[in-house]
Amino acid sequence: MTTYQSNSPDNQSWKPIQKPAEIVESQLIVGILDGTFPANSHLPAERVLAESLGVTRPTLREALQRLTRDGWVEIHHGKPTRVRDYLTEGNLGVLNALAEHSDFSPQNFVPNLLSVRLAMAPMYAKLAVENAPTELLAFLERRVALDDSPRAFADFDWSLHHTLTILSGNPIFVLILNGFKDLYLNLAPVYFTIPDARQTSRFFYDELAKATKTNDTLKAKSLTESIMHDSLTYWRQTHID
Repeated sequence: MTTYQSNSPDNQSWKPIQKPAEIVESQLIVGILDGTFPANSHLPAERVLAESLGVTRPTLREALQRLTRDGWVEIHHGKPTRVRDYLTEGNLGVLNALAEHSDFSPQNFVPNLLSVRLAMAPMYAKLAVENAPTELLAFLERRVALDDSPRAFADFDWSLHHTLTILSGNPIFVLILNGFKDLYLNLAPVYFTIPDARQTSRFFYDELAKATKTNDTLKAKSLTESIMHDSLTYWRQTHID
């Protein structure tokens, strides 16, 4: 099975050039997040909005279609475009955007994400050990050479959970986890500056390897649940919402 390393230089330094519609989409998302276009308000008329953004109307329409798809706005022909309440009407596309625009994250956004991971991770870890113990053990061997640096731990931890979701056999786990990849890789190095967080995670990796060797799925589940609880505790020490 192919796995992808998040610490690849290409992954960190190379990004495709954004299309005009993608740039406009990002500008409008920022406008929604910073309150320029609050929930349940209406966007300016298409011509006015296109002129203010300095783009053509076809480019604006493409951006609005993208925003509609992800739950940011609601378009009804012949009526003003309504700004949706993204926290109650949005979808995974909103999660991706919030990860990209972390300066505008809602209060307690990261603890809430960790709570979601707490609900999911024990199950996908159990399934991974049950379905693909050999592949999981091969991945966990990398922990032996894990450097004791926050960035190294952040990259390894992300790759581990991504691998667990893939090996679980349930692609929905993968899609949900991928929704906050960028946010995780930006904030996890802060989390792993805490020495106890690194030590606890290293213990988790070792114990998960032992559980995988013995096909102890229940142990894998309980270990993962425990580390997720610890993550919430350690995260609060960073004083970041």
